[in-house]
Amino acid sequence: MQRAEDESRVIMRIRRHDAPGADDSFQLETNDTFLQIWKQISQLFAFIVLGLASISLVVGGVVIMNIMLVSVTERTREIGVRKALGARQRDVLLQFLIESALMATLGGVIGILLGVGAAELITLIFGISVSLSIFSILLGLFMATGTGIFFGVYPASKAAKLDPIVALRSEM
Repeated sequence: MQRAEDESRVIMRIRRHDAPGADDSFQLETNDTFLQIWKQISQLFAFIVLGLASISLVVGGVVIMNIMLVSVTERTREIGVRKALGARQRDVLLQFLIESALMATLGGVIGILLGVGAAELITLIFGISVSLSIFSILLGLFMATGTGIFFGVYPASKAAKLDPIVALRSEM
């Protein structure tokens, strides 16, 4: 490979009338150069995708937390009845955590289906092979579920700590 570069350099210097000992008036680009540029672009793209995914997880988590807080407010009487009939704090906490985890998992499944569909569309339209590993799909699902649980802790805790007497007096 080096020999071909050296020969190309000599030919180019002759064609461009470069003086002996002077710097080249051209630049040779090799496959290694293009490979290095491609790696840098790929790393930048991966960083951007990671940033967007992180922002999406936080935004989705905040949305889930708000939905669950509204759910706690709307179901205050139901929570009061359950607690009056013997439900423990742990039972109410678990119920709301499961609900938020299921909501996030459903969102994750929809996101994965959209991602797989987009990958297939890219392959179909541009002929670029997009590889999706089962690990990345499962990781996405795990992250979605984990986000739902994490952002569901506060509303679930709020529901679990409701005083049954106050909850039963609630207008909502």
